[in-house]
Amino acid sequence: MVLSTKNFPYARLSLLGLALVAVVSLRADDGDFLDPTIVDRVPLITEDLERDPVEVVSYSYVLRDAKPAVVSVHTSRVVQVVRGGVDPRQDFMRRFFGLPPMPGPRGGEGPTVEERKLPEGMGSGVIVSSDGYILTNNHVIAGRSDEVADEILVRLNDERELPARVVGRDSRTDVAVLKIDAEDLPHLPIADSNNLVVGDIVFAIGNPMGVGMTVTQGIVSATGRGHLNILGDDSYENFIQTDAAINMGNSGGALIDAKGRLVGINTAILSRTGGSIGIGFAIPSTMAHSVLINLATTGTIRRGFLGVSIADISDVMAEAVGLPDTRGVLIQDVEEGLPADEGGVRRGDVVLEFNGRAVRNANDFRLQVAQTPPGSTVHLTVRREGESKTLHVVLGDLEEAGLAAGDIQLFDGVTVSSLTPAHRDDFRIPNNVDGVIITSVEPRSPFARTLREGMVLVEINDRPVESVADARRLLRRGANKLYIFDRGRFGYLAVRN
Repeated sequence: MVLSTKNFPYARLSLLGLALVAVVSLRADDGDFLDPTIVDRVPLITEDLERDPVEVVSYSYVLRDAKPAVVSVHTSRVVQVVRGGVDPRQDFMRRFFGLPPMPGPRGGEGPTVEERKLPEGMGSGVIVSSDGYILTNNHVIAGRSDEVADEILVRLNDERELPARVVGRDSRTDVAVLKIDAEDLPHLPIADSNNLVVGDIVFAIGNPMGVGMTVTQGIVSATGRGHLNILGDDSYENFIQTDAAINMGNSGGALIDAKGRLVGINTAILSRTGGSIGIGFAIPSTMAHSVLINLATTGTIRRGFLGVSIADISDVMAEAVGLPDTRGVLIQDVEEGLPADEGGVRRGDVVLEFNGRAVRNANDFRLQVAQTPPGSTVHLTVRREGESKTLHVVLGDLEEAGLAAGDIQLFDGVTVSSLTPAHRDDFRIPNNVDGVIITSVEPRSPFARTLREGMVLVEINDRPVESVADARRLLRRGANKLYIFDRGRFGYLAVRN
């Protein structure tokens, strides 16, 4: 998909999968498939590179073991095709209004419905464990409405094709985790991408344009690239930039270092033509590893939460508070009763370090907090009134904080909230009606014809809805039965999630 951006008026930002898709929401799939042991089998290697000058005439020995661990990912969607020469208008009436099948031209049984699999897209993936865990991009396996493809096939280096299931996916980082049933597979070790420095040699491996497995070489051009709006609002962008040539179809492929270790997942390019011009972006391996462990062990994404408003530090602000440079983040506001407030963080503090690691800017700080598990005690080094202090804060859970606020996206493009007296007045909802209320439905939402603003979800799958958290918990993947109150009447609806 090609995304325009105000930051690059003469260029195009492209996600690298061959399917046209959009990444719009966070979701973890199939929570019944959990694997706590993956923490030991897919470790994050913290050992840094040896960067002393050395003469190199070939990297074939590095790539020999890395290439077999990169796979092609093919997706398809099942569609129904009506055969029998029926007038399209008659077929429309039959399908959407439940009319009986139309008779055939000579009194036969009428048209037949066949299912066909249509290829939807192609991308790449990286095997990270010998028993078949694969990292790829969410946009490789999901369609325009962020719905996972009906069939996902993985083609291995030895030409085998195996079906893959979705362990989970997270569109806020554009990472998806697949699993294939196989053993003794070649796989890539995962290095700590925080150790990367500009100038490190890297290789991009993937299946560009479907031509077959391809390797290109370049360097790390920059780290910590954010604010590109590639993944949309409220996402976590912290890209590695590289000039290793990557093209459409490289999505989900590997970015490896000179030791053959995974340091990134190829995701997007900046291009005027849709082809590589030497500006490519990869998701850092440390972020991808965090998503993998969360999805495989808990079935969901848990992100740390402080409860503060933050801002970058300008040159003038740095001078005003006595800082030598603009590194760090300024605390603009602290919400009462939330983790930062309880840990002693105050408005006007400048956070310089998070758990001993320097804070570069607001985006860096937000990412460090989000990637730390809720419940963790973190150590913040702050500058306050010219003095340095160390604060100890227990992180909250970002999703629970959002649920407590009573305003979440329950379905794609559909936001719900706890019922308030103002809602009851605005939509004439009696006091004896309880549940959660739909506060907005975006026009592009696939549910726009079924759900509308002001509708109250009273029950989901025959269970009463008492809170927004209840609504999230009671929803299941696939068909859901809703009991709703809308414009003075109760009734049932069925929606597919």
